[in-house]
Amino acid sequence: MFTNEQHRNNQGQRQRSGPPVWAAAQSLSVPGDIAANVQRHLRFMDVAAEQGVGFLMFPELSLTGYEPGMARELALTEQDSRLRPIKDKAQALKIITVVGAPLLNRTVGGVEIAALTFGPGVDAHVYTKQHLHSGEESVFTAGSGGAPVDFDKERVHLAVCADFSHAAHPQEAAAAGATMYAASVLISGPGYANDSVLLQRLAKTHRMPVLMANHAGVTGGWQSAGRSALWAETGESVAEIAGVGEGLLIASRTEHGWTARTLTVSL
Repeated sequence: MFTNEQHRNNQGQRQRSGPPVWAAAQSLSVPGDIAANVQRHLRFMDVAAEQGVGFLMFPELSLTGYEPGMARELALTEQDSRLRPIKDKAQALKIITVVGAPLLNRTVGGVEIAALTFGPGVDAHVYTKQHLHSGEESVFTAGSGGAPVDFDKERVHLAVCADFSHAAHPQEAAAAGATMYAASVLISGPGYANDSVLLQRLAKTHRMPVLMANHAGVTGGWQSAGRSALWAETGESVAEIAGVGEGLLIASRTEHGWTARTLTVSL
């Protein structure tokens, strides 16, 4: 039985016990302002901790916004000091936290689209987007992916946007024993119908739950569809955030199935 309850962010502190609690952060990004976006991420992390979340994922390029024209000047390294507040809070709150940023590849001199993971037992885990959208190659370099993230006996395989549209990517994740396929994305309104069907289908095909975190509004001139979502390993929709706007989709799975709720986040 699936449930989808609307909760406000004044529910108070919840103790993290029982099955793992997953969350997709549907956040807005201040264009090009890493410092401001770090503070927004920290607020989301605090709210997630109050809800007992153990794994929290933000959208593609969440720390800068989807701003290809600024990407080179904004590019970070995994040891960038501006990431320290997120690293420290992830450790303190014991939340595995995945954030998006343009990442400087010092070896080839290019900029990659990265998902950076911080938290207990994780030291700057890096995943880089393997499959670029048409046009992104003028700014970004295709990445090499990355190792799965282990979380509370779960094995999470990350994807960044276009990665999931290449059949081999989720297929390899499933073959490697993924218990969650987690995609950080920017999906616009016109693209949502097609992409959501694709995500639902790969969940069912590979018997692998899929968590998707989308932007909460306009970024880089693109109007995001919002509607961050989770699909069960059966392909059935567990829950999604209703449209755009900032919030959390929070879910957990027990022997009786998935339960989920959505939460409005006010910054």
